[in-house]
Amino acid sequence: MNGTAAPLFACENLRIDVGERILVDMLNVSVQRGELLGVLGQNGAGKTLTMHTLAGLRAATAGRLTLDGDDLVSMSRQAIAMRVALLPQHVDDIFPATVLDTAMIGRHPHIGRFQWESAEDLAIGHAALAAVDLDGLARRDVLTLSGGERRRLAIAQVLAQQPDVFLLDEPTNHLDPQHQLDALRLFRQRADDGAAVIATLHDVNLAVRFADRCLLLYGDGRWDLGATHEVLDEGRLTRLYRTEMEAVEWRDMRLYVASGDVATQ
Repeated sequence: MNGTAAPLFACENLRIDVGERILVDMLNVSVQRGELLGVLGQNGAGKTLTMHTLAGLRAATAGRLTLDGDDLVSMSRQAIAMRVALLPQHVDDIFPATVLDTAMIGRHPHIGRFQWESAEDLAIGHAALAAVDLDGLARRDVLTLSGGERRRLAIAQVLAQQPDVFLLDEPTNHLDPQHQLDALRLFRQRADDGAAVIATLHDVNLAVRFADRCLLLYGDGRWDLGATHEVLDEGRLTRLYRTEMEAVEWRDMRLYVASGDVATQ
């Protein structure tokens, strides 16, 4: 080492295939504490598979994943879960459980196999519920929640996990506009407090507002990575979404609107 600290989380020369289709090729990304990285792309571009690969749940075709310089493949699942949390795009509840019990699943990596939750664990769970405005429903059956409430509970679960790295697959799914902003403010604050956050987003303007950098996945192996204000422009976004994207000025930001015209470039 040359004295430079290893990035908190990184992938090197990562390749992700589905059958004979290359979705992501030679991806090199490093994320430091304090950073929120937005991941954008069309449906089917490989965003979810990329998140699952980064979480170590799916083997990459090639490449290396590291956490503080250590290979992820050499770590136990519990060791990974203590430091890396994945928020899936969809969560299915099969069995009845209380809202609090569901949030407390996030504490499992930190609790021994034959131990019960401590008072501190329960306090963390309640704090996570309070952060998403669900603590008043702690005793409710999770099966009685609305789709938006269930999404906020899934967010509470990863907050309770207290990881160093948050991997969020469409965290704003099922949320109304206010709760979308509230959720991303929560994760922006976690990044500001020293975590690293990687989030796939469908709304490019949420990336504009919250992401430090953006990774654009084109679904054919190609990708672009850079500071949000540099990598997001009309040309790249039009190519990314294959529809004309037009910039509009709002307050001190440049936001983007899909015109509905099929891109010719």
